[in-house]
Amino acid sequence: ELLKEADIVVTNPPFSLFREYIGQLMEYQKKFLIIGNMNSITCKEIFPYVQNNKMWIGPSISSGDRKFYVPDDYPLNAAGCGVDKDGRKYIRVKGVRWFTNLDYKERHEDIILYKSYSPEEYPTYDNYDAINVSKTADIPCDYDGVMGVPITFIDKYNPDQFEILGMSASAGYNADIVGIPFKGDKDARPLINGKNTYARIFIKKK
Repeated sequence: ELLKEADIVVTNPPFSLFREYIGQLMEYQKKFLIIGNMNSITCKEIFPYVQNNKMWIGPSISSGDRKFYVPDDYPLNAAGCGVDKDGRKYIRVKGVRWFTNLDYKERHEDIILYKSYSPEEYPTYDNYDAINVSKTADIPCDYDGVMGVPITFIDKYNPDQFEILGMSASAGYNADIVGIPFKGDKDARPLINGKNTYARIFIKKK
């Protein structure tokens, strides 16, 4: 009932329930600004929202980890835990981002491209007609075909500059989920010289 009354939702939902929480926000057609883990983009329930520009990465958090306060009885077993000068316990979580459907100016700024394409630096996948780009900053300025980029590309993604075609994951997703027709492979795993690669988002310039 509170959700029905809300105009904008701003919160830090449990990461373990992130998929269900996003689904609820979409069902009720709410504007939101929430905290989540970058890897949630690779979930089959979440990626279509990103691909279809119904949700994107918000401003201010683009790399590193973030500190979260925890209850006094919380065990500090993991690396990066600690106690601040006021005696409050905290843990550090990597890959944290804002997720939102509120638009903002910086989202429409072009990624500045400066590198030139060469087949040696940008190998083509064995089982899909696309080149592998190891870093978002290395996207070639003179290549108009399909490119596989890291999921951190979403930090800089401008929907006016690029189109998202699909996604793969290093663990493998069924091809009809991600929309990428990999050749001779039930799982959507981009291969280079027979070796599996990291998770990739497939993009093309507009």
